[in-house]
Amino acid sequence: MKILIVDDDKEIVELLSIYVKNEGYEPVKAFSGKEAITKLLTEPDIALMILDIMMPNMSGIDVIKEVRKDSQIPIIIVSAKTADMDKIKGLITGADDYVAKPFNPLEVMARVKSLLRRSQNSVTPEEPDVLEVGPLTIKKDSHEVTTLTGTQIQLTALEFGILYLLASHPNRVFSADEIFERVWQQESIVSAKTVMVHVSHLRDKIEEATDGEKVIETVWGVGYKVEA
Repeated sequence: MKILIVDDDKEIVELLSIYVKNEGYEPVKAFSGKEAITKLLTEPDIALMILDIMMPNMSGIDVIKEVRKDSQIPIIIVSAKTADMDKIKGLITGADDYVAKPFNPLEVMARVKSLLRRSQNSVTPEEPDVLEVGPLTIKKDSHEVTTLTGTQIQLTALEFGILYLLASHPNRVFSADEIFERVWQQESIVSAKTVMVHVSHLRDKIEEATDGEKVIETVWGVGYKVEA
């Protein structure tokens, strides 16, 4: 399984490559945004991308926008920009996770393994193959979400996981911590903002595809739910 590592700092790329290799993955290196796009097009079987934001010519945000036009590959941002708005911008654009520099490579690898596990096994075998909620049909095996008119909604692995979790437990309210632990498959650590951003992005996609239908409800002070 290949992991694409993108940073204009070659020392960071080499450091992460060592840890990626030690975990049994094959590192693919890129030192600019444009090179990252080329690698995605020419290297088969890239399963995940670790991406810096501040790069010359083509920023990490621009890379994410380009990738998300036709791919839902998991993306982890690793950036020196640590303000909340920078993190939110990265997540809204389509990243799945955000790690601030300086970072512990072991933490980055823990997040890599969690995201890969999430993207490969987003739901448990005993859950239904197909769910119908409001205007949506949700297919577990193919990770497809379609509307009544047949429009397919492109979701990231985490967005699909959130929607499937809520839709498979109608009327139940899940807190941000519960959603984070179940979907990200990590112990909850300051997860509320991360979940909020992903839910907001998920809602926007659903409402855009369904002429404003509100499928996910916020229960203020508690969490989120889908009505039966």
